[in-house]
Amino acid sequence: MNARLSRRRFIKGVIASSIAAASTSAWYSVAQADRPQGAVERLLTINVNGKKRRVDVLPQETLAHTLRYKLGLTGTKLGCNRGECGCCTVLVDDITHYSCSMLTHSVRGRSVTTVEGVQAPNGDLHPVQQAFVDELGPQCGYCTPGQVMAAVALLKVNPKPTRDEARIAMSGNLCRCGAYDHYLNAVMRASGQRT
Repeated sequence: MNARLSRRRFIKGVIASSIAAASTSAWYSVAQADRPQGAVERLLTINVNGKKRRVDVLPQETLAHTLRYKLGLTGTKLGCNRGECGCCTVLVDDITHYSCSMLTHSVRGRSVTTVEGVQAPNGDLHPVQQAFVDELGPQCGYCTPGQVMAAVALLKVNPKPTRDEARIAMSGNLCRCGAYDHYLNAVMRASGQRT
């Protein structure tokens, strides 16, 4: 028997694998319809930056992964990927959360805001973003989106924080460049307490 791969054998193999793939996807559709109670639905609608987005989500998928790799919102950074650095900070119902430690399935019916969603519809920067620019807050800039989101959340609940209150509110966000004073100055500027 000749073990060489002929053109005919190759084409037959491609056709057979296509049929197998098609029948598997058809079986998967039927299996999804008969999904047992308590099974996790994969196709979700989530509210991100004021828009409802439909996305295919694995049961164990983190919100950071969904935002970056499925919705293209790459402002949310992945630093430690275990809830320690704050690079992935987003607002969920106006409260800061580390999106690397939150399952996407947990935000159904809730409102998620990323750094891309805080600027005005006309493209003007949010006062916090502008203050960060004015105070030269970012150094390398990697932690900046998380810092911005922490500052936005702080100013929503406390529009005129003291410097110590701002320091405590921003303490969940690490800056490897050590630009903490720049970020605090920016928070003070955004709150109208520094010019």
